[in-house]
Amino acid sequence: MSVEKLVVIGQGYVGLPLAMRAVEAGMDVVGLDVDTDRVKKLASGESFVEDIPADRLGRALASGRYRPSAEYPDAEGFDVCVITVPTPLRDGTPDLSYVEQAGVGIGPYVRPGCAVVLESTTYPGTTEELLRPLLESASGLRSPGDFHLGYSPERIDPGNPTWRLENTPKVVSGVDAESLVRVDEFYRRIVTRTVPVASTRVAELTKLIENTFRQVNIALINELTMLSHHLGIDVWQAIEAAETKPFGFMPFRPGPGVGGHCLPIDPCYLSWQVKRRLGRQFRFIELANDVNHEMPEHVTQRIMAGLNRTGRAVSGARLLLLGLAYKKNTGDMRDSPAVEVVRRLHDLGAEVRAVEPYAEPHQIPGGVLVVPLTEQEVAAADAVVVVTDHDVFDYDIVTRRARYVFDTRNRCSGPAVERL
Repeated sequence: MSVEKLVVIGQGYVGLPLAMRAVEAGMDVVGLDVDTDRVKKLASGESFVEDIPADRLGRALASGRYRPSAEYPDAEGFDVCVITVPTPLRDGTPDLSYVEQAGVGIGPYVRPGCAVVLESTTYPGTTEELLRPLLESASGLRSPGDFHLGYSPERIDPGNPTWRLENTPKVVSGVDAESLVRVDEFYRRIVTRTVPVASTRVAELTKLIENTFRQVNIALINELTMLSHHLGIDVWQAIEAAETKPFGFMPFRPGPGVGGHCLPIDPCYLSWQVKRRLGRQFRFIELANDVNHEMPEHVTQRIMAGLNRTGRAVSGARLLLLGLAYKKNTGDMRDSPAVEVVRRLHDLGAEVRAVEPYAEPHQIPGGVLVVPLTEQEVAAADAVVVVTDHDVFDYDIVTRRARYVFDTRNRCSGPAVERL
């Protein structure tokens, strides 16, 4: 059956690219979001997602097949609904309130033969144990039987010019064989390859495995970096040398911490579920979290020590931070380690300025003056700190004009540069 009307709940970094791709595949799309300001901006052609330029959004609006909305009644008559809402942690416990709100909101519009797919990252069992009862209660229908239900983990990588939604393999699942077929049919219209798995629990665990793998390996490299500093070893050169091995090794690189929705949060869903269901600790995840959470403090201490060597105390020092987003070439500030670095530097009495060309003004931490990257700003700073290595930065200016550089991303070189 060809999908004619798609509803995407959540028009953020995951939902908006999905909506745009579906429009381009010929579907009629309603983009639902509870943020009325966001809906108004989208309706006026203003995109806040770097991967969706304004002209692409404009074409979708002009086609008449994309309608941003904050009203659930606009979902009536949908063929497929995809839920892409946030799933944050609250005091170490998964907060699924946004998923619950989406289920309650869309439930009355579930009709026989339609499909609902959850994409939000969560613990195994959420689709069947939490979402399904909400949809069944609100609709009076049952799944399997009356409507289809599935889970497909999002794999959006903001700022990645190579791997986009349409060419990244898409894991798909359903609560029964018919649901899997229906979910697979839908995604095959918008991506080049689908990867069917046996159950929604398998699909939910797949996403957690992917991000736990990254979290653990980044923590390994971050701890090696801290130890290598004390041992007087260049960890960057060691990583580059190890990378020449053509098998059995995958390079990960250190940084000031981890950010975004995925790495600081998603592995904790698995750890929480293991503890709740099995009464056991997932020690790798907990250790990785501890190491990565330690990085902003390590960066702060290294900056302070570097300033001391130049004869300058951190209190009263003028610091220029390059990049505040958690990931280069994006404005995504979610759980960015830069925010914690800024807080610690402020607590030590430093004056913090930042160059951040992507993030929206309201996302910038309080007390930070956003400035352009100029020779004057670099020369006036007691220290320049490369936190997020956006490609648009002119690192030659930094190398030529800075008195002292602390580089957490290995983008600068020269006698005034100290690397993480």
